[in-house]
Amino acid sequence: MQNAFHNISTNNKKKLLSLLESKVTHFTKNSSILNNYTNENIVGIIEEGTVQLIKTADNGNRTIIQELSTNEVFTTDVNTFFNDTDIIALEDSKIIIIDYDYIIENLDNNKDYFNQFIKNLFVIMNEKILEKNERIQILTKKTIRNKFLEYLNLQSRSKGSRNIYLPYNYKDLADYLAVDRTALAREISILKKEGFIETKGKKITILFDKKNKF
Repeated sequence: MQNAFHNISTNNKKKLLSLLESKVTHFTKNSSILNNYTNENIVGIIEEGTVQLIKTADNGNRTIIQELSTNEVFTTDVNTFFNDTDIIALEDSKIIIIDYDYIIENLDNNKDYFNQFIKNLFVIMNEKILEKNERIQILTKKTIRNKFLEYLNLQSRSKGSRNIYLPYNYKDLADYLAVDRTALAREISILKKEGFIETKGKKITILFDKKNKF
């Protein structure tokens, strides 16, 4: 993932954050980041820690939209974001908060470091679009088995390896795939017995030929 401050010196980063009137905010583990920003469109840049974007259905079922860590970026839209979605700090985290309006107000300035920042945001936006397309590709699979195998396939392709190290525990993986955790565990057990995969903690090794269709 592109760093929002790629090709911006430490000194110019300070100038940029001052120009945008940014705030550095600390969040404790399991706290909601959105509680402090219910009436603002913001851009958040994670300096330290890990957060999850979580969507909760009316029946209480959670879906993990995304998990983000150091240097990654999230944005909010007060018109659509807050009804059923939250951002939770998974550990003590330090986040740079920038009001989206301050970015818009500075679009006509000629400062090199600001222009580089905007370029970086466009790269990040493109990366996020690709990630969402992959997520859609996973969720359109009809069975738990095929959702899980599609997830492994995409991860393997991205890493160039048959060894996949899950960024989630299995409960969170079930939430990410939008499936029942018990049913996912059962399917993983079946895949191991059939010789498709091996598991050791969060490490999953793909044993089948990736060219095979699921």
